[in-house]
Amino acid sequence: MKRLLIQLFSFVVSTLFLYSCSCKSCENEDAIIPFSILSKADKFIADQTGLTFFKNYIKPDFNRSRKLENGYLLVYNFFIPEKPFVKGDIRFTVDTLGNVKKDMEIFGIPLCTDFPEDCMFVIDESKAKKIARENGLEEGIKEWKSGLIYDSLLKKYIWHILSTSNESEGEFGYRANGTEFLICPNTGKVLQKNKWKIN
Repeated sequence: MKRLLIQLFSFVVSTLFLYSCSCKSCENEDAIIPFSILSKADKFIADQTGLTFFKNYIKPDFNRSRKLENGYLLVYNFFIPEKPFVKGDIRFTVDTLGNVKKDMEIFGIPLCTDFPEDCMFVIDESKAKKIARENGLEEGIKEWKSGLIYDSLLKKYIWHILSTSNESEGEFGYRANGTEFLICPNTGKVLQKNKWKIN
C-alpha cells in the first residue's frame, strides 16, 4: 500500500510539472505562453487558413516564441508532410491580452479561407524549374538557387528561382547579377521576372 501511494504521488508531481510548462525548456521563462494567449493566436490563424488546415499543418514553436515587454512574439511551424517542399514560418506579435498587433509584421499565414486556390501547392521544385526554363530563365554560370518562400508583398507562398549571370569577388567585395523568377506553386503562372544585382 505504501509503495502504491509513493508511485501515485510521483505520478501526480510529474504530471503537474509537465503541464506547468508550455515548452521543452522550462528554465526559459520568456518562452512560456499562457493558454489564453495561445488560444487567441490559434484562432487568429485558423480563421484565415480554415480549422482543418490549421490542425493538420500548423503547430506552435515554443522554442522560438517568447515574451516581450508588452506582449508576446508567437512563432508557428507550417509544414505539409505529404508535400515536404511546403514548409515555412508563421510569426506575429500580440499584446498582453492576446490581441494581434496589426501594425506590426504578420508573416507566413496562408490565406486559404479567402483564397483556397492559393493552398493547393501542386507545383513542386522540379516543375517550377521546368516552368522557369520554358519561360526563358537563363541557365547562368552556376546552379540555380530555388526555394518555396513566403512573399510579404504578395501575401502568399511562391517559388523563388534565381539565376546568376555574372559574379566576382575582389577588393570591392562580392559582386553579382542575374535574373529571378517568382512562380505560383498552385497554377504554375510566372508572377514576376526581375533583374537582381549586388555591388
